[in-house]
Amino acid sequence: MNTLSDKALARGVASLSDEELLSLLLGVECGGGSGRDLSAAVLEACRGSLATLASCDVSRLRMIAGMGLRRAERLKAAVELGRRVAAERSRDVVDIASSDDVERLMRPLVDALPYEECWALYLTSSNRVIERMRVSQGGVQATVVDHRLIVKRALELLSTQIILVHNHPSGAAEASEQDRHLTRRVADACRLFDIKLLDHIVIARSGDSYSFRSHSLL
Repeated sequence: MNTLSDKALARGVASLSDEELLSLLLGVECGGGSGRDLSAAVLEACRGSLATLASCDVSRLRMIAGMGLRRAERLKAAVELGRRVAAERSRDVVDIASSDDVERLMRPLVDALPYEECWALYLTSSNRVIERMRVSQGGVQATVVDHRLIVKRALELLSTQIILVHNHPSGAAEASEQDRHLTRRVADACRLFDIKLLDHIVIARSGDSYSFRSHSLL
């Protein structure tokens, strides 16, 4: 097999290494010379993590020697396609039995974001998802959430249970004091209307997550 295209055709793209996949996407040949240098440089800049690569913006990618605007945009387009496929598949999760189900449903939406987003999952009494709604979008380290809007939407949907989800772009899943304060406020507001806050889950870019219920904070 003389080229990556030959290998991909014969064995499937799943047989390619991360470096080879990058070379194919970037339109360079892996195995020596500038093609290998560029693919290796991309992985090195991302510390070997495809998740870190997914979170890089075009301007950061262009800082890699030999990348250029078109190649950087091609990489970001591939990442976005992957994210959309994962988000589409996550819609198959309609019943929540554990925090793992919540993570499967929400990680594709927030994992690679460079800023914080907070979402609310509205459930029936039998833990079936009625709706998932973005309730705020913020900065790198925090986002402002209005607990009244969260409860208002629950009443409109006749939802009896809520799960909060937000991401930590920093990579650390540990809940901050601000996260704890938000959880208490939402739980108190829910209690006034006999709505149960089931959990608040923090999803980190590192692949870790933090469940308030698992840590006996709810």
